[in-house]
Amino acid sequence: MPEKPKLLSDLWPLAPSSATGWLFELCGDGLTGFMPPAMPDAAWVLNAMYEHERGPGAVTHHEYRQSRLADGSTPRDIVGGIDLDVETVTTGGGLGRSRHPGPGWRRLRWAELARRTGDPVVPDGLLPSYRCFPSARTNGSWPLGIAPPTEGSLDRETWIRLIDILIAHSPAGPDTRCLAYYNPMTLGAVEFDNLHVRAGRLGDVVGLYDMPEADLADFSPANLWAEDRSWVLCTDYDLWATKVAGPSALVEALLNDTGVEAVRLPWAT
Repeated sequence: MPEKPKLLSDLWPLAPSSATGWLFELCGDGLTGFMPPAMPDAAWVLNAMYEHERGPGAVTHHEYRQSRLADGSTPRDIVGGIDLDVETVTTGGGLGRSRHPGPGWRRLRWAELARRTGDPVVPDGLLPSYRCFPSARTNGSWPLGIAPPTEGSLDRETWIRLIDILIAHSPAGPDTRCLAYYNPMTLGAVEFDNLHVRAGRLGDVVGLYDMPEADLADFSPANLWAEDRSWVLCTDYDLWATKVAGPSALVEALLNDTGVEAVRLPWAT
């Protein structure tokens, strides 16, 4: 008989909430993710964005949605009696996990878009977020032919490559014991009584991204760290990138790898 697939609870059983205690002492509260300082070095791995092969085009995501609302082909987004299509701009961005959009799309590097627009990859003093690339947008909305980075989670392709690099720079390789923390924002909660922490092997982390359990379905972990605390990742709920703090050799590997796009931010190490 074929082997029964392992469940999340088998590969990644719940760990005590107290496992985050050292992160709280190091970083403060983890409402949107525990953001570590350099340990002793750090880099930011940027979430992927994509561009259609026909180019960005002149129409924005907001204009496209407004046209669909006008012809009745899509319903209005009304929450709590508030018409969000009147009160907000459709930027084209999203929240949570993402992946390559499929045929006809290619990855658009942040560095390429910076050269094209004249905007810096990340403005001085800021973190990778919706504030980046103002020149690429019109009235706050991205061109329809660009899928901008999502907030709060690594995209699947970057996640897989990042884990490969972590395995290569961890003495125990795929058998490295690590822990994953999901912040209350990603779980739809706003309390800290029962912090959601799971423990497992680094070699099983890629599968963690695809686990179908409802409470974990939309985000990569807010924090992932080696049990020996040699490195730690933070994917903040409000940002477009993941901070990786650890040895300089790991950081240099990230900066030089072609499968991820990473930058040092001197003001955020």
